[in-house]
Amino acid sequence: MKYLVAIMLCFFFFPLLTKAEERAVKPNIVLIMADDLGYGDLSCYGSVNCQTPNLDRLAAKGMRFTDFHSSGTVCSPTRAGLLTGRYQQRAGIDGVVYADPQKNRHHGLQKNEVTLGQCLQAAGYRTGMFGKWHLGYQRQYNPTFRGFQKFVGYVSGNVDYFAHLDGTGVFDWWHNAKLNRSEQGYVTHLITDHAVDFIRQQKDEPFFIYIAHEAVHYPYQGPNDKPIRKEGVGDIKSAKRKDVTNAYREMNTEMDRGIGKVMSVLDELELTENTFVFFLSDNGANNKGSNGKLRGFKGSVWEGGHRVPGIAFWPGHIPAGSVCDETVISIDLMPTILELAQTTVPASHQLDGVSLINLLTKQQRLKPRKIFWDYRERYAVRQGSWKLVLNQNRQTPVELFDLQTDLSETNNLAKQNPEKVQQMKRALNLWKKEMNQTATSQPEKK
Repeated sequence: MKYLVAIMLCFFFFPLLTKAEERAVKPNIVLIMADDLGYGDLSCYGSVNCQTPNLDRLAAKGMRFTDFHSSGTVCSPTRAGLLTGRYQQRAGIDGVVYADPQKNRHHGLQKNEVTLGQCLQAAGYRTGMFGKWHLGYQRQYNPTFRGFQKFVGYVSGNVDYFAHLDGTGVFDWWHNAKLNRSEQGYVTHLITDHAVDFIRQQKDEPFFIYIAHEAVHYPYQGPNDKPIRKEGVGDIKSAKRKDVTNAYREMNTEMDRGIGKVMSVLDELELTENTFVFFLSDNGANNKGSNGKLRGFKGSVWEGGHRVPGIAFWPGHIPAGSVCDETVISIDLMPTILELAQTTVPASHQLDGVSLINLLTKQQRLKPRKIFWDYRERYAVRQGSWKLVLNQNRQTPVELFDLQTDLSETNNLAKQNPEKVQQMKRALNLWKKEMNQTATSQPEKK
């Protein structure tokens, strides 16, 4: 009888966790994305032009990836993939969502797509998003309707860092689902300030914060510059900085400082030990930045278009100072974070990425797989160290590289390995067929 009583006591009392205990079980999540930051734009990745001590410190205390990739080579697609855990082709945003009404301004992340924010909110997380959305201009696509309880930022591809105008001269600074014209300031600083305030407001529930920086995307404006856009007009050429290299460095520096402030408030509130932080870029740099030794730039399916910095930090779980050479892609982050949060997506919602938990915490290698890129009928397939590139180079539309010995993609091995080329082409064709058959559709222009 006494054993039965003991069992009943365990059943009734031990499972009843306090709010603080529940929070300790589920780590806070901080996901930070830079915009157009190249593989060679951080000092911990070899940059000479840009010094980034706070990100360097994050890498020194966590894991730095040498073979991390964005799922897209431009802005909107990578963001769609990141927040759905699916190839953006399946999620219905395979290209840029443009501000121009004559293009596809009416497109956006459709409601049948399940987002990371929605999943974490359902799992008891407080969710906030600060910075660049770029997944739909119309009100129904606002982040507050796609899983984020708080949003401060802009919905376009870029804004004037001071005037908060998009490329067509339309005002684009939001607090939740309403425009806010009263808030003044440099966008990078505002993103940081709102992120820090959001973290300070969290007490009992775990939180998920998505910090999507504008830096180092055009327009090239440092913190002491002036607006270069006029409402209803757009860019004023005469107001643009001529010393882009210096502006780029200033923008990168301010983003790095902001990330340092985020980490400082976590320390101050004693939240660091129970917080998972991941930093990445949405695609490679354009020709104003650095992709190191990689070939190509933003928009390219060569490595320079999609191999980007990736840093993971989780004290006590991820070994400090570790370097990972596994091939990882940004769509892996959603299944990783969902596993951390002990939740998942509906059974009908297919994820294309894989969880990295065992890789991060146990250095357990991932199972072999193929990874695909597709932008404007330029394609790439990655299988182990082999990479097939199609249609990126007009003079040589079929290229095969062994990245283990040729990271700069200069030695085309397609003619020497015709069977490998055909095998990877077949895999690409099957993937394209699947994406076409399962893609979420966008509405017709009214």
